[in-house]
Amino acid sequence: MVSIKDVAKHAGVAISTVSKVLNHYPNVSEETKRKVNQAVEELNFVPNSVAAALSSKQSGRVALILKMNTKTQAIDEIDMQYLSGAINRATELGLDVITFFYSMFEGKSAEEVTRYLLSQSICGIIVYGMSKEDKVLHKLIASQVFKAVAVDAPVCNESTSFVWIDQEKAQYDVARKTVEENGSKSILYIAGRKNGYVSEERLKGIRRLAEEKGLRLLIRNGEFSELQARNITFRNAKSRDAVVCASDLMAIGAMRALMEMDIFRPVCGFDGIILMGYAGKQMNTVRQDFAGISAAAVEELRRLMEGGTGRKIVLDYSIVRMKYLDIIC
Repeated sequence: MVSIKDVAKHAGVAISTVSKVLNHYPNVSEETKRKVNQAVEELNFVPNSVAAALSSKQSGRVALILKMNTKTQAIDEIDMQYLSGAINRATELGLDVITFFYSMFEGKSAEEVTRYLLSQSICGIIVYGMSKEDKVLHKLIASQVFKAVAVDAPVCNESTSFVWIDQEKAQYDVARKTVEENGSKSILYIAGRKNGYVSEERLKGIRRLAEEKGLRLLIRNGEFSELQARNITFRNAKSRDAVVCASDLMAIGAMRALMEMDIFRPVCGFDGIILMGYAGKQMNTVRQDFAGISAAAVEELRRLMEGGTGRKIVLDYSIVRMKYLDIIC
């Protein structure tokens, strides 16, 4: 069996240096980290703490990996619901949960992240909101070291399931309802994030509606930012008679811009967050049960950890009109 002494010799450093790198001590040069990590990989070294975690009879430690929304100063309601749903269901199932954020893994390779998670006795992971650009997380899932569930990313293999709603149909449904209620003939569509799986599917939905109804469609990327949606609306809303947004936060930004411009355009959003009820005007939106989606992800991860294979899970949604009186307590 390869020992830490073998790693130190292969890397040309002291045993204490290897220990510092493996335990993420500060003040270790990047070159030293590179040499040690390369030696670990080439020798296929498994630290004692990792080996103990893998051989332990104790199981059920789950990592929740989230990407917090930095495009707003408002509390990220969606992530809070995700956490609530996951933690409550994990407690019921007897699973231990640890929360991580994407930013914690910045600058690390998939191998480094894997070793770190294993050192924390992680058996399964739930990844929320992964995009095509999140290469390290894709490699982490593709390695199948962990059982995994992707929320809002269509990534599936033998050890990985994904959970979401039918994003394309939901965008089509809420936009159609808004267009038909107001007789709209042209749409400003404020899309989400480039290279986002959810954004791509929602874009397909609005394009299908525009083609079926012969609507003039102007697409701009709002990056799920209330400010960007507001600015896009100021520049483009006058030439369109409806504004369809790929998120509620962007719909709020668009509606506020229209109110400042003192013009009326029907606006619809996507997600069903409580903040939508305080926007000042009623808007159609897609309501997702984020806590329920997250609970379903935990249940699916438990099934995978018990020997199940990866699959696609599509959950329900509803089209609602958010009202202030419906959300106050």
